Amino acid sequence: MGGKKILMLVGEFSEEYEIFVFEQAMHAVGHTVHVICPDKKAGEAIKTSLHDFEGDQTYTEKLGHLYTINKSFADVVPADYDAVYVAGGRGPEYIRIDKRVQAIVRHFHEAGKPIFTICHGVQVLIAVDGVVRGKQVAALHYCEPEVRLAGGIYVDVEPTGAHVDGNLVSAKGWPGLAAFMRECLKVLGTRIDHSQPAKVLLSAAE
Repeated sequence: MGGKKILMLVGEFSEEYEIFVFEQAMHAVGHTVHVICPDKKAGEAIKTSLHDFEGDQTYTEKLGHLYTINKSFADVVPADYDAVYVAGGRGPEYIRIDKRVQAIVRHFHEAGKPIFTICHGVQVLIAVDGVVRGKQVAALHYCEPEVRLAGGIYVDVEPTGAHVDGNLVSAKGWPGLAAFMRECLKVLGTRIDHSQPAKVLLSAAE
C-alpha cells in the first residue's frame, strides 16, 4: 500500500517548525508532502518565522530558516492530493485572501478529504464559507473570535494537544506537533507497527 500525497499551504513568515517538522515526519513514514506558496515556483525560497511566549503579553516573532519550496503553485492540481495542511504563523493572514488558495481549500472541503490546521492556519479555513461551520476546531487562542464568528466551535486544547472532528485535525501551535501529527496519521489511515523487534512496519491504508 502506498503513501498519501499531502498538500501544504504556506506563505512568507509561516511558522518554521510547523513547516519543517511536519514535512520531514510525514516523509519519514512514506507520505509525500508538496509545499506551495502563492506565486512561488519549486526551488524558490520563502522566509519563515519562529514564534514563542517569553513572558510578554503576546508572542514574540523571530526570523527562522529559509525554506525551499518543492512544488510550483501554478502546477498544483488539488484533485491529485489526499489531504491539505495549513501551517500557522503569519503566512495565513495574507494567503487567505488569495482566491486560488480559497479554491484549493474549497476542493478538499467539498470532496470530504482530510484537512489539517495548526495555530493561525485556521484563518485560511475561515476565509472559505462553510469549512469550519459546525466544526470543533483548535487554534491559537487569539483566533477564537474568528472561529466563533465563522460558525465554528472553538476547542481550547492543551498546548501539547490536538483535536479531531471527523476529517478535520487541529492544534493550538507547534508545541502540539507530536499529538497533531499522530492524529493526522490516524486520519490518513497510517499504521506504525512496533510489534516486531528491531523492525518498524509502515503502511498507509488505501
